[in-house]
Amino acid sequence: MSRVCDLCGKRAQVGVSYERRGLAKAKGGVGRRITGKTKRKFRPNIQRVRANINGTVKRIKACTQCIRSGKVVKAP
Repeated sequence: MSRVCDLCGKRAQVGVSYERRGLAKAKGGVGRRITGKTKRKFRPNIQRVRANINGTVKRIKACTQCIRSGKVVKAP
């Protein structure tokens, strides 16, 4: 299943997760050091929804922001 919103096109974005070691300077340490970086993904919250599109009921994949904002007209 593709994790893309059919309405706004929102998809996964890439980022970096940092591994840190040490005590912060504000707490009396010498500072936090980065000991490793790992790639990660920020995935949108995609839901399968029965929506009313041009008078017909279809199943679409929509992100929760589109559902909450009213872009999706849910079918009964």
